[in-house]
Amino acid sequence: MNAGTKFAIGAVLIVGSVGYLMASGVKQTGQYFLTPTELTQKIAVDPSFYNVGMKVGARVVPGTVSKDVASQTLRFQVTDGSARYPVVFHGLPPDTFNDSVEVVVEGRLQNDGVIYATSVLAKCGSRYEAVPKA
Repeated sequence: MNAGTKFAIGAVLIVGSVGYLMASGVKQTGQYFLTPTELTQKIAVDPSFYNVGMKVGARVVPGTVSKDVASQTLRFQVTDGSARYPVVFHGLPPDTFNDSVEVVVEGRLQNDGVIYATSVLAKCGSRYEAVPKA
């Protein structure tokens, strides 16, 4: 074998190995980003979709927020207008969290139909304005 052939074989092996490692890493750490309606459709098609890591983007349903300060538990519901899911989060909510904000909830949907969140991100206003003077 000449040097060019050896170099080509080595390059193919290295590129193949790196490609395999990248693909397997993305498969292990990748998450779905769904709306509540898409999540409902996904479960209808694949009932084994429970307990899969995902992010759900939706709006908090007004009047559903309850906080237990002692256990640092936040319970609320999210919706996109069609489907609705209850969420349980243990920890401190973001400062901009309220009962009408858009959120991204990261967690897992369990068989009881509740999303147990590991993190909650609240959308903040794109700009802040001073209160108008009377």
